[in-house]
Amino acid sequence: MDWRRTKTIFIITFLILNVFLVFQILEKRKNNQLEILAEASMEEQFKVDEISYGQLPKAPDKASYISGNSYVFTEEDTTKLTENGQKAEIVEDIKLVSTWEEPIPLPEMNMITRLETIFKEELLFGAKYEFWGFNPQNRSLIFFQQYDGKNIYSNDSAMVVAYLNDLNELISYEQTYIVDTEKMDVEQDVISVLDALYNLYNTGDLKPGSEVGNVTLGYYTLVDYTNSHVLIPTWHIVVNEEEDFYVNAFEGSVIKKENRTLE
Repeated sequence: MDWRRTKTIFIITFLILNVFLVFQILEKRKNNQLEILAEASMEEQFKVDEISYGQLPKAPDKASYISGNSYVFTEEDTTKLTENGQKAEIVEDIKLVSTWEEPIPLPEMNMITRLETIFKEELLFGAKYEFWGFNPQNRSLIFFQQYDGKNIYSNDSAMVVAYLNDLNELISYEQTYIVDTEKMDVEQDVISVLDALYNLYNTGDLKPGSEVGNVTLGYYTLVDYTNSHVLIPTWHIVVNEEEDFYVNAFEGSVIKKENRTLE
C-alpha cells in the first residue's frame, strides 16, 4: 500500500471538509445578519409611520397543523344537565342548547372569575373554554374553546355563547366542542410577530398611526367540514382596540379581518 499517497488523499479530503464547514458558517452568519438588518429596517419603518406596539411575544420555533372532529352530544349528556337544573336539547347532533331553570346572577366585580367557576360546574367540558368578549347587541358572552392553552378563533364548532337577561343573570347558552384534537404532519417554522405585523403593513391593514394591542398565538380554521376540522397556527393581532387580524403563522398571509364589536 502506498501510504504517502493515502496520506495525501486524507489531507486533501480534510481540507475540502474544512472549506465546506467554513462556507456553511459564513453563510449562516450572513443569513443571521440579513435577518437582523431586516428587523431593524421594519422597526425603523414603523417608527417613521408612528406605528406603536409594546413588548411582542416570542414565537415558538416550530408548530404544526391540528385536526379534530365535532363532538356528538348524547342523551346521556342532556340527562346529566337536566339533573343539574338545566333544560337541554341537542340540535343536529353537534350543538347543545340549554336553559337554566333558575337564572344565575353574576357579580359586577370579578365577573370573569365567577363565569369560569360556573362553566366548570355547570357545563360539559366547561374548563376547556376561555372568555373572549361581550356582545351588547344580543347580550351574549362569547367563549372560545382552547387547545394546548391556545384559543381556537371564531370557529362555530368550538365555542360557547351564553346569554344574559336585563338583570345580568345567566339564562341560557349554546355550545359546540371539538374532540380528538391532534397534531398533523411534521412541525414547521413559525414566523415572528414582527414579520406578521410587517405583512399587515404591506397589505395596507396596519396603517400609519396605528397602535398594536394584544398579540397571541392560537388556531384558525383552514378546512371546516360538518364534523371534521383542520386548524392552522395563527397570530391574532388587535389594532387600535377595534379590529382583529389573523395572520397565518407559517406563510404570513392575512387570513381575515374583523371589526371588533366585543367589549
